[in-house]
Amino acid sequence: MTEFGFTLHAKDGAARLGSVHTLHGDIRTPAFMPVGTVGTVKGLYLDQVEATGAEIILGNTYHLMLRPGAEQVARLGGLHSFIGWNRPILTDSGGFQIMSLSKIRKITEQGAVFQSHIDGRKYELSPERAMEIQRLLGSDIQMQLDQCIAYPHSDAEAEKAMQLSLRWAERCRTAFGRQAGRGNFGIVQGGINQRLRRESAAGLTAIGFEGYAIGGLAVGEGHDLMLRAIEDTVPHLPEDRPRYLMGVGTPEDILEAVARGVDMFDCVLPTRSGRHGQAFTRFGKINLRNARHAEDSRPLDEAHDCPALSRYPRAYLHHLIRSGELLGMMLLSWANIAYYQSFMRDMRAAIAGGTFESFRTATKEQWQRGDIRS
Repeated sequence: MTEFGFTLHAKDGAARLGSVHTLHGDIRTPAFMPVGTVGTVKGLYLDQVEATGAEIILGNTYHLMLRPGAEQVARLGGLHSFIGWNRPILTDSGGFQIMSLSKIRKITEQGAVFQSHIDGRKYELSPERAMEIQRLLGSDIQMQLDQCIAYPHSDAEAEKAMQLSLRWAERCRTAFGRQAGRGNFGIVQGGINQRLRRESAAGLTAIGFEGYAIGGLAVGEGHDLMLRAIEDTVPHLPEDRPRYLMGVGTPEDILEAVARGVDMFDCVLPTRSGRHGQAFTRFGKINLRNARHAEDSRPLDEAHDCPALSRYPRAYLHHLIRSGELLGMMLLSWANIAYYQSFMRDMRAAIAGGTFESFRTATKEQWQRGDIRS
């Protein structure tokens, strides 16, 4: 039986090249996890997702507990079997969704009581129940239940949520127990307060997890404050465990976080942006709704190995998006996931070759320069 673990292969500055070892295979890091919240990466077949180079996807405890239900998924063989994905899966515990989606919620020491955004039914999610659901789903990486708060907030609010999250972390760790080949990650909270981030990281390290996430960011604080919070957190996390920045983000966010020692990322941005007509490419962001693309016969990136990037003219993609055609949304979602994966692959190669800083500079210059015809 595979043991869950992390191997650090190389460093270039603070940037790290590694592998996370799980029951369903290894994940090369830095890694981007496409978001499959309810068991689907929106607009893509899972074989397309795998063909882009994705080695892990994300599912969500909150959404899957509401529909179809964790017990039903377990009866059907677990989430891997249910959706037809044989590689690793990470499940988020649902704390962020309780904050952002629930119509009515009450946070107590015991857990969160909330009203479903689907049908208004009342649910209770405790740390123990969050871990039980993730065990039923059979995910490879299972996140602690935490309290996530929106920005702006006071230091007192951030400290209260951080301390509660630490107490919940201990209960999650106990409830997780030992699961061969699977890992339990703690989540650092503390807003943008350096002391709170440091105390949260120290408390989680003392509990002892297979990996550590940086939570409570990308909630309105902006790029610069997010980077500062990462800088306040990473030095206090164990070197021999994977580091996961939750819910982030843009290619620039990811590039700068990798430069600061982060290993894993997830975000809905590639697929959400694709559905709204925006492509991410090595030339930067391209808004296919813009009329300038109406007669542009070039593909998004003729040198890329993904057909969504290299085969279809921008004029055709523009037409599909302006016409509200599902195919346009699907192609751009595919193109964006493919770009993100090739971006991660290029970062891994740069770290391995000791050229990460020059890669970082050249990449940002290319984004700035773009390739739009005047």
